Amino acid sequence: MNPPGPPVAVTGLGLVTPAGDGVDATWEAVLEGRGTAARDPLLDGLPMDFSCRVPLGEDDLDRRVGRTSWRMGRPAKLAVLAAREAVRDAGLDPAAWDGSRVATVMGCGMGNLEQVEEQYRRLGRRGPDAVSPLAIPMIIPNLGAGEVSIDLKARGPNLAPATACASGATAIAVARDLLASGACDVAVAGGVESAISRLSTTGFRNMGALSGRTDAPGEASRPFAPDRDGFVMAEGAGVLVLERAEDAVARGARPRALLTGCGSTSDAHHPTAPPEGAPGAEAALRTALREAGLASCEIDHVNAHGTSTPLNDATEAALIARVLQHRPSVTASKGVLGHTLGAAGAIEAALTVLTIQHRLVPPIANLTAPAPEFDIDCVTKQPRRQDVRAAVSHSFGFGGHNVVLVLTAP
Repeated sequence: MNPPGPPVAVTGLGLVTPAGDGVDATWEAVLEGRGTAARDPLLDGLPMDFSCRVPLGEDDLDRRVGRTSWRMGRPAKLAVLAAREAVRDAGLDPAAWDGSRVATVMGCGMGNLEQVEEQYRRLGRRGPDAVSPLAIPMIIPNLGAGEVSIDLKARGPNLAPATACASGATAIAVARDLLASGACDVAVAGGVESAISRLSTTGFRNMGALSGRTDAPGEASRPFAPDRDGFVMAEGAGVLVLERAEDAVARGARPRALLTGCGSTSDAHHPTAPPEGAPGAEAALRTALREAGLASCEIDHVNAHGTSTPLNDATEAALIARVLQHRPSVTASKGVLGHTLGAAGAIEAALTVLTIQHRLVPPIANLTAPAPEFDIDCVTKQPRRQDVRAAVSHSFGFGGHNVVLVLTAP
């Protein structure tokens, strides 16, 4: 199988995460390997009363976003800030580019559930006139993509894939295809999520997905650990600027990394559980490797989905050991960041780019050693210096969505 088009360069990164505001702050915190989960006043009184929040309050967000922030929900604000950083990092100027040739692809898994609850409370307590006329724009999950497009004057394809926790990775794969097809020359692609609410937290808790470590929130998310017991709700945004490599070089840009392969499959099995043996995830991994023209033994590093749930981590560890038998290094940033849901795949792709660029693999937070039955090489305790030439980033989502990205050194 040949790659679907010319190589795609990652020329810009933007991050707003619980570890920090911006790429540098997030990268430093992830390298430190300390969990960011803390008590969340919004969740007071619930059995699970902690989360991983972006360290920006609404006033900070409004100030940073500027005059249009009044009409945006929190997810859109996070998306706009991450996209602006990514475009600046790429050395591009929205005032000067041909916006008709710029695509916006921002994945989102759930939308703004906190606003759903707030507007419903207003309706019940004060009647229909108390519901904001901006309720729907603040709630619907595509407005991250929409507001980024408006903010950047990007008039090309504007898409908002919703593949649950794989949404950010799906957006990157879709953007790659848009570039390959000639539908755009620049793609601003990633994922955003700010869906922490009393309803969403209770729903995940009642299905057994969340950690119950209420006595030590910062230690709750522990991917691949023997005593892992679930993930921690989180919010954030991650954005990559993608261009055809030849175009980037022609304008004098220096790619951070190349996106050389994408694999997307469906389990067609169950709404929330992977099938035994994870054939869909394996097919996505092998497809991405074929597109990249790489043998499995050429992968140096895995940025794992690593949710810290018993079933997902066991399934993913078995997949890595089966397909990548040479034991590449493995990290999982959810130990630090929590699970940012629809943003996770994009944030983790950005961190994979940084690993390649800095030749440094972040440790998995709260992990001393993986469960003894897992035959994988997890990086623990401190960053590992490594020359990573090729890496894979895994993303899996409810509904059976499997997305694997291959990123390589330029």
